[in-house]
Amino acid sequence: MSLALDPPVRPEYERDLPPFTETVVERRLPLAERLWSQGWLRKALIVAVLILVWEAVARWQGNPLLLPTFGATARAFVSGMTSGELLERTRISLLVLVQGYALGILLALVFTTLAVSTQIGRDLLSTLTAMFNPLPAIALLPLALLWFGLGQNSLIFVLVHSVLWPLSLSIFSGFQAVPETLRMAGRNYGLKGWRYVVRILLPAALPSVLSGLKIAWAFAWRTLIAAELVFGASSGRGGLGWYIFQNRNELYTDNVFAGLALVILIGLLVENLVFASLERVTVRRWGQQR
Repeated sequence: MSLALDPPVRPEYERDLPPFTETVVERRLPLAERLWSQGWLRKALIVAVLILVWEAVARWQGNPLLLPTFGATARAFVSGMTSGELLERTRISLLVLVQGYALGILLALVFTTLAVSTQIGRDLLSTLTAMFNPLPAIALLPLALLWFGLGQNSLIFVLVHSVLWPLSLSIFSGFQAVPETLRMAGRNYGLKGWRYVVRILLPAALPSVLSGLKIAWAFAWRTLIAAELVFGASSGRGGLGWYIFQNRNELYTDNVFAGLALVILIGLLVENLVFASLERVTVRRWGQQR
């Protein structure tokens, strides 16, 4: 009976394989495929198509007061840069932007640290974001002018408002998604308060933090330009927003488009140089993001 239950023994055999011959495991891609794999080139082609459409529509429309051609805008842009006016307006705008953006980031870190540390901090953050996040920052500019007067402080106030609430929501949602294993490791080391946030939560939630920083930057940049339109009309001073507003009043439409083009270029540079480099040396290098 026991012999019948024993598994059968399979015979052993050897199989002769053909000899290994060295083959090419890599091949050089054609030039077209190598060029198309470059992301910057694809984006440049998109921009080129948009410029061609712009030029065609402007020539078909035939009214430079309403829509100048790309060539006229480029000449106005070069003229504004060589005269230094566009550079000075850009310097004024970026100086105010950096102050408001940095202060908004600092306050967002304070609110989110309180939110992950105490229950009252969580209630405070959820209540304030529900109240003020839907409120447009530009709607606060009249109050800011009353409270802080005709100066940069009014612009910084609305910039902080535009940065603080979306960034706080992004950071806090990133903190909430941190795995419990990492949280327990931080507690085992006795980390509390800001040390717990800096050493455990921030590195683990860095993808969400960077996304929040990009969103807050976009909100701050467009809020600043819109606020400078009103602020410049009130005081006769300002940055790129005032430059656009002033040239619109004087019917220099090509200068208006040159100012708008500079706003777009600055946005592209910050997105593709600053934030892309920051992501490459942090979350992509650490394997937190594809």
